[in-house]
Amino acid sequence: MLEIDGISKVFRGRQALYPLTLEIKKGEIFGLLGHNGAGKSTTFGITLGHVRSDSGEVRVAGHSVQKNRARALHRVGAIFETPAFHGYLSGWRNLEMLVTLTAKPDPARMRAMIELVGLTKRINDPVSVYSHGMRQRLALAQALLPDPEFIILDEPSEGLDPEGIQEMRNLILQLRDEHGLTVLLSSHLLSEVEQICSRVAILNQGKMVYCGSWKDSPPPQARWILEVDDWARATPVLAALGCTVVRESEIGAPSTGDISDLVRALVHAQVRVHRVEPVKWSLESFYLEHIRE
Repeated sequence: MLEIDGISKVFRGRQALYPLTLEIKKGEIFGLLGHNGAGKSTTFGITLGHVRSDSGEVRVAGHSVQKNRARALHRVGAIFETPAFHGYLSGWRNLEMLVTLTAKPDPARMRAMIELVGLTKRINDPVSVYSHGMRQRLALAQALLPDPEFIILDEPSEGLDPEGIQEMRNLILQLRDEHGLTVLLSSHLLSEVEQICSRVAILNQGKMVYCGSWKDSPPPQARWILEVDDWARATPVLAALGCTVVRESEIGAPSTGDISDLVRALVHAQVRVHRVEPVKWSLESFYLEHIRE
């Protein structure tokens, strides 16, 4: 569905994006992760034709964005950066005005998308009284109006309360499962990305440091959270048992593989153990591991 082939960008002498290559399959929910300024927005901007790349090419369903933007983006929807609406107009009128920029409004299609995002009861209210979550839903409805096959979502859950986050997650899954959409999204809510994305790419200072399924790359050994009263006295005990210190309070398992051997040795060395529990391997820990490296 999406092929990004060696795109790069320099802004005022600063390399915002080093040559980036990745591919997103049809029907996939793909996560693009990274800190603020990592290159995510630049990637989205080049993909949507808003930013001219210094090298490389983006193809959507086989059509080049650089050579034929209209054809490539014909069935692409997006929530990119902060959605802007006229607050004094109703949600319906806002959608109607946005549609007229590229096509003739289709009331039946508009009603279907409004119902899909759950705004039917409030669509005739002025947008100025909408909550942040309602504005996000309205933006999603606008992105879905062209009947896209591929949609880009930039921080779709930003600023939502827990209920709104869950509703947005379920809606994204519904778009894939019931409507067959391919989704590229970015989010700082890694727990949400973990639940819906089959693969991810991690950007760090403009460079891609990982691309693939994070679940296929577990840590080389089990890790444990360890809290003691005296870390300095605990350190030689850890070394004697072959425990790798990842960072203070996080260690690799002892060479014997049995954490009880370490607890017994610490107690024998008169080190009080306040807490010991296994580290759950999650997308967050995987992401932080790559960023720190």
